Amino acid sequence: MFFEYIPLIASIAFMLLLALVIPGPDFFMVVRQSLQYSRKTGIYTAIGLGLGIAVHITYCLAGIALIISKSILLFNIIKITGAIYLFYIGFQVFLSKADDIEIKNFEKKQDISSLMALKVGFLTNVLNPKATLFFMSMFTVFIPEVTPNIILAIISIVMILMTIIWFICVSLFFTQPKVQIVFNKFQKIFNKIFGGLLMALGVKIAVYE
Repeated sequence: MFFEYIPLIASIAFMLLLALVIPGPDFFMVVRQSLQYSRKTGIYTAIGLGLGIAVHITYCLAGIALIISKSILLFNIIKITGAIYLFYIGFQVFLSKADDIEIKNFEKKQDISSLMALKVGFLTNVLNPKATLFFMSMFTVFIPEVTPNIILAIISIVMILMTIIWFICVSLFFTQPKVQIVFNKFQKIFNKIFGGLLMALGVKIAVYE
């Protein structure tokens, strides 16, 4: 039974990979957390994103995704809430001051707690309406209703692990010493860029039809 569903699992994994590699709120948040704070914070943010994916999967499997897709009001509430959150985070980043980063020791500079990093990653993903649309389409269009529960569980685990692993790799790359040196040199500019991008994404999501 498992082998006949391998093409479906592979197709879903491929579509998720395409969604992951396209820069969006999740990507910019992990990059910002990694550069501004530390590798550890970037990794915990990535795990938070994975937990956010688990929420999307859970309500899709529970059938709530169908309700959301049919309710314009409910979807708009989710969309506006996510847009406000992204704009708020982006505004904070845009106004943040530059702090020198200790290249030789990522863990000793001022950092946020692991729980806070998890929370930021989790909220960024859960409140992203584009993620809502993606998973609704996956579970209502591409995955047949007759798909066995064990296969649904495998697909869910694959999606969560792919998200976490991908963004951990992003964090590892952006916390390389050479990348950190460049960021430290142009931190004010990067803060304006990342903050502006997050605010722009928030506005785009708010007006997106």
